[in-house]
Amino acid sequence: MINNKNKCKKFFALFLFAAGFSVFSQQSGAFKSDAAMSRSSVGARSAASGFAEQEFRRGVQAYYRGSFNDAILQFEKALSYLPQENVLLDWLGKSYYRAGIEGAALEHWQYAANEGYGGLLLQNRIDVVRERRLLAGASLDKPVRYTESGSYAGKNSEGIYVFNQPVSVLPNNDGSMWILSYATNELLKIDLNGLVIERSGGFLNGFDRPMDLIRLHNGNLLVSEFAGDRISLFTEKGTFIKTIGEKGSALGKMVGPQYLAEDSDGNIYVSDFGNSRIDVFDADGNPLFFFGAKTEDFPGLKGPTGLAIYQNTVFVADCLTGAIYRFDVSGNYLGLLCKNKTFKKPESMKVWGRYLVICDKNKVYSIDTDTGSVFENLSSGNAPSRLTSAVPDINGNILVTDFSSNEVYVMSKLSELVGGLFVQIERVLSDSFPRVTLEVKVENRSRQSLVGLKENNFFITENKAPVLNSKLDGAAYVNENADITILIDRSYSSAKYEESMENAVKEIAASMRNRGTLRIVSAGSLPLIEYEGSPEGISNFKAGKLKNPLSSQVSLDLALRMASNALINAARKSCILYVGDGKVTQNAFSKYGLADLTSYLNNNSIAFACLLLSQGASDSEIHYLCSHTEGGEYYVYREEGLSSIMDDIINIPSGIYVLSYDSALTTDFGQKYLPVEVEAFIMNRSGRDETGYFAPLQ
Repeated sequence: MINNKNKCKKFFALFLFAAGFSVFSQQSGAFKSDAAMSRSSVGARSAASGFAEQEFRRGVQAYYRGSFNDAILQFEKALSYLPQENVLLDWLGKSYYRAGIEGAALEHWQYAANEGYGGLLLQNRIDVVRERRLLAGASLDKPVRYTESGSYAGKNSEGIYVFNQPVSVLPNNDGSMWILSYATNELLKIDLNGLVIERSGGFLNGFDRPMDLIRLHNGNLLVSEFAGDRISLFTEKGTFIKTIGEKGSALGKMVGPQYLAEDSDGNIYVSDFGNSRIDVFDADGNPLFFFGAKTEDFPGLKGPTGLAIYQNTVFVADCLTGAIYRFDVSGNYLGLLCKNKTFKKPESMKVWGRYLVICDKNKVYSIDTDTGSVFENLSSGNAPSRLTSAVPDINGNILVTDFSSNEVYVMSKLSELVGGLFVQIERVLSDSFPRVTLEVKVENRSRQSLVGLKENNFFITENKAPVLNSKLDGAAYVNENADITILIDRSYSSAKYEESMENAVKEIAASMRNRGTLRIVSAGSLPLIEYEGSPEGISNFKAGKLKNPLSSQVSLDLALRMASNALINAARKSCILYVGDGKVTQNAFSKYGLADLTSYLNNNSIAFACLLLSQGASDSEIHYLCSHTEGGEYYVYREEGLSSIMDDIINIPSGIYVLSYDSALTTDFGQKYLPVEVEAFIMNRSGRDETGYFAPLQ
């Protein structure tokens, strides 16, 4: 009886091994086939496939749960049974990538690619990740050449004008843009695909040759009207508020206002072409003063056009002299930035980092605000062209209006056009199978998120066949809340600023307006989660009540990993906010290097910001984390307060999209590995990713 039971158990085990092998080799195509193997080796191979299948399934499930370390262990176990399986190498590489260990990810992907696995898709992934690692230490604040990746035409396919003679463009954080149409006297809002969302003709009698458009610090829009001799104020949604100024040469009056700028105090500067000066109004539209007349050391403005303000310096371009002049915010002349005849006929001038982007006939240049050196970013060629405005958008492009050709160009880096988009299927949710939900991340090759995509910008397939009932369920860039983890430095040096720390934590929590989840992680010799819950739960936060004691050695690396782990499955907008004096203790990064930590944050869309309790520069390690991730550095007693930090975090671009569809695949009772592919495309650029998942067991 015992022997019969053992025989049954042995037969049942061999059946499971064979079944497991069948799932991967014949049905899913994930593992290699045994067809060419000798009969004597089939049993061993089938047994190994059965064990590998179990570990593989667990690994895939752990990966989609965000447990990347567990996924790595499961895929390593699976590889111990089938060391040559390329699909396992691919998944192990993906797990290492999401865990921030990009070197190991590249190594495993390259092994699979060398065996002919993955084709161009895998090779492109390897190239993008390798390129990002090589450029990680390079400066991102350098001008580069751009080329056209697409355009928005003034006429549609039926010959009807959408806009006519675009003169200014203003990008929005959601990928859409405002366009001023000079000939039709309209303000239009269009989306990333060129569809008109809104139109505004101004107030009562409408615009009178609108010229320039800027966004004020409070979000409102300001439009100059060249023939109307005034500027008009609108809400951020394009609703008219009031007009400022009238025709004339006295204080507060204008003749042919062209370009606009705003200083840090909210004062408005207007290039008054007819009066050859710069007019200045306060934030409420009351006239303050004007400047630009001839003095002993300044020849006077002849034809002021482009206008920009950077670090309390006012830069003014002159279309008649071809020079750029510098003034302080009170209108005092500071000297030349670019000498006479540097430009032929300069128009709009906007700030981009520490550079000024200026249009000059058929070219766009970047000007270094420190040295005045000029770099040509792009040219529209020899065709009749008059470029009037060029501004960077949220997706890393430059939007350029061509007044003559009646087009708005989208200019991109050449490397982005050649390599296309970087698309990653980050998560597959199959609990409601056959309804399947995907989380897809879309970036360019430089790791910038691509926002503004719509449902028709995605194409989902299963085994290369289109799926049924695909739908865009949501996009992270429209989220108005974020999950925050405050990382509190428990070093003795940071403890000197206990009162500042307490006030900062309370103000940040209050600025969340009780939306999202707030966590507090204290960084001591070991990290500790102090709080997790509603932001209002720490309205009476006291540093003295933290459980983690002060330490002379703070393990910031372990604390960052713990804080990151808590945000893997958090809201699609999430941030770690370091609160400390910016000083690093000994062995603060002995377990994890800075490169791996920044990769872990970036590869999981977690921003990192630094709130310094003391004045002065932070240590190089803290600065590295801030400069190589999304986020920024702030001083606790900055003039504008801390509440706007939350707005900055929410406005960080996020290229994560949620898609769903009805699967037509059979699941083999949940045992079958089901493939899915997603392609994202916009204009002349596209990217693709493919992965697989398991349906629930039945």
